[in-house]
Amino acid sequence: MAIALRDVVKRYTDRDGTSIAAVDGLTLDVPDGVCLGLLGPNGAGKSTTMRLLTAQSLPDEGTIDVLGHEVPREAKQARALMGVVPQTDNLDEELTVRQNLEVFARLYRVPRAGLREAVGRALEVAHLTGRAETRVVNLSGGMRRRLLVARGLVHSPRLVLLDEPTVGLDPQVRADLWGLIAGLRASGVTVLMSTHYIEEAERLADTCALMSHGKVIADGSPAELIASHAGEHVEEHEGSPERLAEIEGLARRAGLPTRRTGPTVSVLRAEHIPSSLADTLADGGSNGHRILHRPANLEDVFVMLTGETVD
Repeated sequence: MAIALRDVVKRYTDRDGTSIAAVDGLTLDVPDGVCLGLLGPNGAGKSTTMRLLTAQSLPDEGTIDVLGHEVPREAKQARALMGVVPQTDNLDEELTVRQNLEVFARLYRVPRAGLREAVGRALEVAHLTGRAETRVVNLSGGMRRRLLVARGLVHSPRLVLLDEPTVGLDPQVRADLWGLIAGLRASGVTVLMSTHYIEEAERLADTCALMSHGKVIADGSPAELIASHAGEHVEEHEGSPERLAEIEGLARRAGLPTRRTGPTVSVLRAEHIPSSLADTLADGGSNGHRILHRPANLEDVFVMLTGETVD
């Protein structure tokens, strides 16, 4: 097992002295060689979990094992085997792309004889070979993010932690980074990726752990989670508040899960709607009531389980 957390708790004290559990009894396993998406909205505990794995934060309770090393007691040994791509850009802007990578290669004790090869490999993976001598201050936002990924890979780690790797990026740059992450996954590197982008988890992760209020509330492959909690199809209704409330009541009395999002109510497991109920739900179309039929997705699962919207 690449990562094993057992009943981990991390508390912080608010300004008024209130104790807040950012991570609250977290148990999580990440097998070797998989990409696990840690999915949840801001404040769910994803970034705190990342800091605990790198010993930037220390747990108040529970145990953490990373690549066979107990953290924080053996954090130094664990860190030598992992690459970390932080959410915040902390590149040295006055150095070139190559120099940033060389500094980290030395910090991770890449042998001098293999340093040039290691840096070249990281440049190639991140598609930055042509920018090797460019100072970081002159890079675009997407190139900087790719350099952060390359820096985390320069020492050929067995495990890579990606904390919100594409947050704030435009769709094209995000797609480029998805390609890098998919390459890591294909090469057998274990990846733990925290994200609040649903499509990112569905596209890249072998398995997902859905977090809310510091706990994992469901886990499995994207397909397993959707099948278990949302079914195959969704019937999405848009209409007046009164009509939506009526639809919610009808669906729930029939044992069908629903999710409310703004001006719509989605009836999950729509493939199991009885024909008699289907006719009742369809009534009212002439009064601004519209129905959309679509496949179920991971966001349906998360909103249904937590009542929170991932955005």
